[in-house]
Amino acid sequence: MHHATPLITTIVGGLVLAFILGMIANKLRISPLVGYLLAGVLAGPFTPGFVADTKLAPELAELGVILLMFGVGLHFSLKDLMAVKSIAIPGAIAQIGVATLLGMALSAMLGWSLMTGIVFGLCLSTASTVVLLRALEERQLIDSQRGQIAIGWLIVEDLVMVLTLVLLPAVAGMMEKDNVGFASLALDMSITIGKVVAFIAIMMLVGRRLVPWIMSRSAATGSRELFTLSVLALALGIAFGAVELFDVSFALGAFFAGMVLNESELSHRAAHDTLPLRDAFAVLFFVSVGMLFDPMVLIHQPLAVLGTLAIIIFGKSAAAFFLVRMFGHSPRTALTIAASLAQIGEFAFILAGLGMALNLLPQAGQNLVLAGAILSIMLNPVLFALLEKYLDKTETLEELTLEEATEEEKQIPVDICNHALLVGFGRVGSLLGEKLMAQGIPLVVIETSRTRVDELRERGIRAVLGNAANEEIMNLAHLDCARWLLLTIPNGYEAGEIVASAREKCPTIEIIARAHYDDEVEYITERGANQVVMGEREIANTMLTLLEKPPVEEAVTG
Repeated sequence: MHHATPLITTIVGGLVLAFILGMIANKLRISPLVGYLLAGVLAGPFTPGFVADTKLAPELAELGVILLMFGVGLHFSLKDLMAVKSIAIPGAIAQIGVATLLGMALSAMLGWSLMTGIVFGLCLSTASTVVLLRALEERQLIDSQRGQIAIGWLIVEDLVMVLTLVLLPAVAGMMEKDNVGFASLALDMSITIGKVVAFIAIMMLVGRRLVPWIMSRSAATGSRELFTLSVLALALGIAFGAVELFDVSFALGAFFAGMVLNESELSHRAAHDTLPLRDAFAVLFFVSVGMLFDPMVLIHQPLAVLGTLAIIIFGKSAAAFFLVRMFGHSPRTALTIAASLAQIGEFAFILAGLGMALNLLPQAGQNLVLAGAILSIMLNPVLFALLEKYLDKTETLEELTLEEATEEEKQIPVDICNHALLVGFGRVGSLLGEKLMAQGIPLVVIETSRTRVDELRERGIRAVLGNAANEEIMNLAHLDCARWLLLTIPNGYEAGEIVASAREKCPTIEIIARAHYDDEVEYITERGANQVVMGEREIANTMLTLLEKPPVEEAVTG
């Protein structure tokens, strides 16, 4: 008997197609988001074959929006924003303005109304959080000055888009009323803003105390299931309450739910425990967006698609480049920011969907936004690859700012040698590092976290910021004359690649690495490590040794 339901069919079909195309995209070194969007295109009504439920998919997508925005709020950091506020706030706002104006110009050429042009332009103005963070992580730029500016810039863009999602329904509602005076429009707008302010005030005054308290109580039960359930109940419940009680969007409610939880000591655990569910529904969100896309727009409106893509890749990037340069940063930083922002993503989809629902954006406009998103996300890795090649060929120290130019040269004194080179200063690395320093062994640390590097340097410990897989970073840490190479990073396969590179350069250096599994031990050993320590095995050996020791009383009396 056939028991399939539209809900099961939509979820299974969407996830399976997303997995297959996401894997293909990853193989091609393209963002998996492209695969998810293309999965939606294949599952949509505009292509032959399997068609998911087009009415049910948007509801699943709404869950994806809530969990996506909850994640944004959970990682939102006022501290990070304030660190680069002098460039991120004015730069992001100005860049949004430029992109919106360019979108309005293209909209006018297509014969659309002014309000449609504004919505269309705003859709093209904000970058994808997922794509930007992945691009920075792959290049070890998250903790660099360039990475911090890009992330701060993105936070400002997200905040502007959250505000837009709140105000757009109010503006649309006022536009539908005929012969309404300015006073009435101002009153409606004031009521809407008042509701938003009331919601934010309640969240900041009550939520900041109540939400962490609920989280701590659920964590105190010792049940992982109850803790995860409490996180989801809070995220979904606050988002739903925001809509029902304050007439604000699911997105804003979820964002503030995450933001107040961010202040709790349990925020990292909450993010970790809800990540699988958040990722699954986020995938369904991208699939549902792809279902709305009609591929025929590429044939029927090729010039409009090219114009949209040009605004995203060239218009936004050029604006960002010149704005960053105006604030006195190097071409290197400006080009990195420009490449990071040369794509659109989550908020563009959410805003386009809202514009469609409010009759502010035609179907053709949404198709152009989706086409621009898919193409720009596909091209973003290509832009970064071209940028890296360009910088390798043309960049000189004189072209960098003083801060960037001296960063690497001042990291390690040139006379250090016969030292221990420690890769990673997390839980294991910090314990090992303290023991080495207590024994008077010269130490150099390679760490990817700028915060940890700054803390080490404040203590007078030599530290290099970067990835040990990078040959230049190893040169800065003086691998060529180090006595030991100690790898405490948790990823065994990454450690294996570092070991192979180090062994090729220094055949006699003693290398000790860390691993979690037997296959990692074998992998690292084959690549040249002298010793590989597997934590679980060492715990078992230590416990066995303790069992074999005679009791203290017997040792004393005997």
